[in-house]
Amino acid sequence: MLNYALKRLGLAVVIVSLAMLMLFCMIYLIPGDPASVALGPRATEAMREALRIKMGLDQPVWMQFWNFYIGAWSGDLGKEVLSSRPVLTVVLEQLPFTLALIAGGISWSVALGIPLGCWAAVKRGSLADRVVGILSVAVIAVPSFVIAIYALLIFAVALRWLPAIGAGEPGNPGDQILHLILPSLAVGLGWVGYIARMVRASMLEVLEASHIRTARAFGLPERQITYRYALSIAILPTVTLLGVGIGQMLSSAVFAEIVFARPGVGKLVYDAILTRNFPVVTGAVLVTTVLFVLLNLIADLIVGALDPRVRSSF
Repeated sequence: MLNYALKRLGLAVVIVSLAMLMLFCMIYLIPGDPASVALGPRATEAMREALRIKMGLDQPVWMQFWNFYIGAWSGDLGKEVLSSRPVLTVVLEQLPFTLALIAGGISWSVALGIPLGCWAAVKRGSLADRVVGILSVAVIAVPSFVIAIYALLIFAVALRWLPAIGAGEPGNPGDQILHLILPSLAVGLGWVGYIARMVRASMLEVLEASHIRTARAFGLPERQITYRYALSIAILPTVTLLGVGIGQMLSSAVFAEIVFARPGVGKLVYDAILTRNFPVVTGAVLVTTVLFVLLNLIADLIVGALDPRVRSSF
């Protein structure tokens, strides 16, 4: 297991390094002068040149990337253009709101997807199985921002069951949870379909295994066979799927934070792009990339710990 963990960790470092290179290239290739955009049309050339020097734009490209690369690994993502606050501090202030949103989305997808997948597998070929299949495809096909808008219009505007905007009153967990229900539903509902289909396919395969047939031969209750023996094995691919799904949920969080006017990293990136605050854009995207790779690493380690076949095949 230690050898497997070290290999996965090394691969994660390589992926993050390549992501940093691609991110720097994309930011560098954006047309326009960041200093001129940040200071506005009334700034003098001396002011623009001073800001370029402050941002390190007067250095060669390779030196800019090297400083960015070394600084990122040491935790220095630069400073915000206007306030000169450390970018990492600005991003970390917004990160808990996004993590809460992702956790809520995962909770929705797991709480709904796993039971639906199990039910469809047990009722294979029945009307219930077909209904679950249709619903799974439907929620996968609908974009997250459409779900967010309709959830806002139905549950917040029309029915007035839940609050519409904001993240809740600070220091009031109950109010914060109420404000989290609709955005997390918009983020996680699409992955209910993925998880339901994955669990159904895995359950159908496991239910045909020899040890399940042996359990039936011994007369064990079908409910115990399904949920105690079959589901514990069929759930393993779902853990890996959730690791991949977190990346999609991070992108969906941008729309949810904008529609519901919530603070978060997605809203921070959106506002930074509008103001051409490139250090904040770079830092926020890099932090979310590291978070995505880290969560995938954790998912891989969990699957490797539960299934020795995964460790031996890597």
